[in-house]
Amino acid sequence: MTERALGSDARGSPAWDVFVAFLRLGVTSFGGPIAHIGYFNEEFVRRRHWLDQETFAQIVALCQFLPGPASSQVGMIVGLIRAGALGMALAWCAFTLPSAVALVAFALGIARIPHVTEAAWIHGLLIAAVAVVATAVLTMYRSLCPDVPRKAVAFAAAALILLSPASGLIQLGVIVLGALYGLYFVVPPERTTQPLPVSGNKAAAIAAGAVFAVLLVGFPIAQRFIGAGPLGVVGAFYESGALVFGGGHVVLPLLQARVVPPGWVDPGTFLAGYGAAQAVPGPLFTFAAYLGAAMHGPVGGVGGAALALLAIYLPSFLLIAAILPFWNTLVRNRRVVATLQGVNAAVVGVLLAALYQPVWITAVRAPADAALALLAYLLLGVLRTPPWLVVLASAAAAELLHVI
Repeated sequence: MTERALGSDARGSPAWDVFVAFLRLGVTSFGGPIAHIGYFNEEFVRRRHWLDQETFAQIVALCQFLPGPASSQVGMIVGLIRAGALGMALAWCAFTLPSAVALVAFALGIARIPHVTEAAWIHGLLIAAVAVVATAVLTMYRSLCPDVPRKAVAFAAAALILLSPASGLIQLGVIVLGALYGLYFVVPPERTTQPLPVSGNKAAAIAAGAVFAVLLVGFPIAQRFIGAGPLGVVGAFYESGALVFGGGHVVLPLLQARVVPPGWVDPGTFLAGYGAAQAVPGPLFTFAAYLGAAMHGPVGGVGGAALALLAIYLPSFLLIAAILPFWNTLVRNRRVVATLQGVNAAVVGVLLAALYQPVWITAVRAPADAALALLAYLLLGVLRTPPWLVVLASAAAAELLHVI
């Protein structure tokens, strides 16, 4: 790993650096998982130089293959690379807790505020996400699609996603096709890709994978004998986190099927929380904390929120622990590296498609919105303004436009 990839300033406490960086992202990263990846790229590749573009692309490609919240998993691995297991835990806590606390507060009483998710400044945050994603797409396109074949893969992947019904499985299928293209048509490079700078015990990785599988199978079996008490709640959220591909929006139907039919959360409360989740920064998976706090079933309140949040993220921790040591072995193989290049090009296509749907069509509803998005891109992508300042400026500008 080069000095640039490790970070230009290795002094001080890496764990503290991780916590501070992710806490700032946790309170400013609006726009969903694709936007979060854009924020991470800007923060850790372009600004802090903790990672180079190739390493960051490897992390994104790996997390696209895993079920669960891709942006949160990217953050966990960045924290792990920077400061070990403590850095991984701190990255998750700092990025997750701001939105979780906000949603728990909403569940415990802020829901009385009418139409909070329709405020103009909230819309300005979504417009800022357009600039963030556009910057990420352009940066990754330049780096990961240097030749015509990989450019073609990226645009074909984007077109296929936009022409298909919205589904996390479509994105996964496109990435698999990109991998196959890389395997059969990309000439393996003479220099193999440098592995991710993390160490791991393969025996421990196998154990983590076994625990993941045992819990996935064991929770439904245990509920038959013990009943649907707190164990049932943990099982419902664990299975949702373990089986969903495609990020936060895809997990919502799974959670609704788990918590509404048993009467744990009524439909109106579920939908109110979904609306609130769009108005807070950070990962959408923190919607689990809202549901845990709002439950009328076996658990509820702050304790229920903590239980649901930990349960839905536990699969991600186990899967990352299980795959990373083997990933580092695989990327030393030239054919695997060629496959990964195809995956990276497909990931650029996924980001390009997401720039239009849902980011652009959700945020840009009028010419004024398009103008504000262009100005936000000017600040972020051309003038190199810090992302958090662009977010605040977009929110303020949207509120001003609404007033006048």
